[in-house]
Amino acid sequence: MAAIDLFCNPSSLCIDRPSLRVGSSCFSVEGKLRRSGIAYMASSVPIKEESRENLGCSVTGDSFIRPHLRKLSPYQPILPFEVLSTRLGRKPEDIVKLDANENPYGPPPEVLEALGSMRFPYIYPDPESRSLRAALAEDSGIESEYILAGCGADELIDLIMRCVLDPGDKIVDCPPTFTMYEFDAAVNAARVIKVSRKLDFSLDVEQIAEVVEQERPKCIFLTSPNNPDGSIINDETLLKILTLPVLVVLDEAYIEFSGIESRMSWVKKYENLIVLRTFSKRAGLAGIRVGYGAFPFSIIEYLWRAKQPYNVSVAAEISACAALTNPVYLENVKVALVLERERLFKLLKEVPFLNPYPSYSNFILCEVTSGMDAKKLKEDLAKMGIMIRHYNNKELSGYVRVSVGKPEHTDALMLCLKRLG
Repeated sequence: MAAIDLFCNPSSLCIDRPSLRVGSSCFSVEGKLRRSGIAYMASSVPIKEESRENLGCSVTGDSFIRPHLRKLSPYQPILPFEVLSTRLGRKPEDIVKLDANENPYGPPPEVLEALGSMRFPYIYPDPESRSLRAALAEDSGIESEYILAGCGADELIDLIMRCVLDPGDKIVDCPPTFTMYEFDAAVNAARVIKVSRKLDFSLDVEQIAEVVEQERPKCIFLTSPNNPDGSIINDETLLKILTLPVLVVLDEAYIEFSGIESRMSWVKKYENLIVLRTFSKRAGLAGIRVGYGAFPFSIIEYLWRAKQPYNVSVAAEISACAALTNPVYLENVKVALVLERERLFKLLKEVPFLNPYPSYSNFILCEVTSGMDAKKLKEDLAKMGIMIRHYNNKELSGYVRVSVGKPEHTDALMLCLKRLG
């Protein structure tokens, strides 16, 4: 009964000294509990009223959650295809999905064949993803020792933050850009210092340098081509940022569509550079979730220690390896999407209420003009079965983003835009 009284009667706590009171008797914690074999460490921190209430038997579950997570706004992902289909009352094949930058051609046929003949789905995957990393080394030209794979590049972004950031540390974000950087920083109790892009969406390098000097952030996240506008970071700009005392994480999720080479090999020269890539766009494996990154030796060993042991599934590794066996297919799909991007851009320029921006990626950002409302445009197109991306944040108020699809997807989009015009 004494044990029950101690934990269920918070009013019995003596908070003026390290002891506990049961009924009218006050027992010394250092005496009675230590003789009972219970280790106790005195604390100089006073017990708050809220803490005393939480010692009672009516503890609520959210009292165990870290305070900064209670205020966290959830990430807003694109609706799953089956949910979208039900909501619109249309068959999936009747929806033109141009809202998530997915590869509409899907993976090479070797991927489905490999998944269909998968032999050991009941055995845990290789924790080091050796087959995949060997294939990536051959594909990228950088040794496998520099490469770490993940459950999408998203997992690697979070892993980097968990290894680098203490609560209260700062990162630099350059909006408008991929919102997962700000979201993961919030999850890891980091502070976000925003350096907005210029009107042409290029980086403000001078402002970045000033912020790094004054705020002393741990890392900066950059995307090239940038999502959502499709602009790229040239070598001169990247080299200037690499001279700063900050870890540079370069996200190359869309690099294949840009016509420029990946900077993966740069990690062998620059100790403060990480380069991330993915199979989602290039190989049509967004639903399988497999990404990878190139890291300096001085950093990668700690990520190996901290990552989940079986983070890349058997299906993901098999799929990615199979995709890399057909580089001709990957190249043909890339060329088809780049050609369609150029066609789509020219057609969008003819729409009187849209101002499209040139893109080096598989999407095009458009400013909505002439009194047309961007949100309403997205909603009206959705009613016709055409899905595009609309933004709620202030940097992109009045903008929409259109993914590049197949030629027939472009035709359907343009037909609907003409109806709305």
